[in-house]
Amino acid sequence: MGLNMFLFKNKKEVIGIDIGSSSVKVIQLKDNKGSFQLLNAGIAPLPSEAIVDNSLMDSASIAAVIKSLVASLGIKVKDVACSISGNSVIIRKIVLPAMPQEELEDQISWEAEQYIPFDINDVNLDFQILSPDYTDPSKMNVLLVASKKDIINDYIAVFSEAGMQLSVVDVDSFAVQNAFEVNHDYSSEDVLALINIGASIMNINVIKDGITLFTRDVQMGGNLYSEEIQKQIGLSSQDAEIGKMLAHESNNELLRGVVLKVNESITQEIRRSLDFYNSTANDDRISGVFISGGCSKVYNLIDMISDKIGLPIEKLNPFAKLKYNEKDFDPEYLQEIGPFMAVPVGLAIRRVGDK
Repeated sequence: MGLNMFLFKNKKEVIGIDIGSSSVKVIQLKDNKGSFQLLNAGIAPLPSEAIVDNSLMDSASIAAVIKSLVASLGIKVKDVACSISGNSVIIRKIVLPAMPQEELEDQISWEAEQYIPFDINDVNLDFQILSPDYTDPSKMNVLLVASKKDIINDYIAVFSEAGMQLSVVDVDSFAVQNAFEVNHDYSSEDVLALINIGASIMNINVIKDGITLFTRDVQMGGNLYSEEIQKQIGLSSQDAEIGKMLAHESNNELLRGVVLKVNESITQEIRRSLDFYNSTANDDRISGVFISGGCSKVYNLIDMISDKIGLPIEKLNPFAKLKYNEKDFDPEYLQEIGPFMAVPVGLAIRRVGDK
């Protein structure tokens, strides 16, 4: 599933580039008939104010980081898949009269107008037919995805400035789902919550048998730790970043206290979202949780979430089933960067012209 703003007929290879609020991540995969080989993986920090509230504030420096990261990895492919989330995208599950895909393509903008709070001419629309509505077989469930054209245009401009072409635009939570499905075994009966906790945003996606049942983006993430540590303890932003990862090794009770408090806020938010989903879910209650994103490395966070929601939690490993040459990649390095890489791995699986 992805937003296709541009359609090409041939399935050209793309590289997955995830522009997060704190870093740029790049993944290149080679498709060997359904299994994937890792060709390149890299991550580079962004200047702190380059992205604010999902808006690309300093496109020149973002383009420069992308350009040098791609060059340092020796990547020649120019087509890029990237993704958006948060307030730059609207995802709604809607119920429509059952109709074939082609018919819905003609009608979608008319149907979407009731659900999108922007002028329909200012957005790119995409949809996926999910399933017949089980209460009324004459209707069907459709996932509607809309993104504002001006936001997509900002991304097109940044990649073009980096000498590349944006060919596939996806949504963070669907990219994570792609990475999950390629790397983890699951049964078609499992109802799983995939939670990706980045620096400034948390994507929650509840899936069953490849279909999204519920999705939500929450504007909170790893920056919360750094902000609280800076506020409460007066550390510089760099020291705060280090502090949140090493809190458990430090003798600083105050630091540990701040980290635990933020763990609680994030856990509460996750619990609230999952409770909301479960309250409307009939039989499809969540049976397991997979977590990705840099925050999954924060001390005690996973244990606390597991405790509060009463479900087993696993870390999503976006490299679990990828083949790679051990001469090119140190397995320890891959383990170290794994939590950050679910989105770009999911993007790198895409091809130009996919639906």
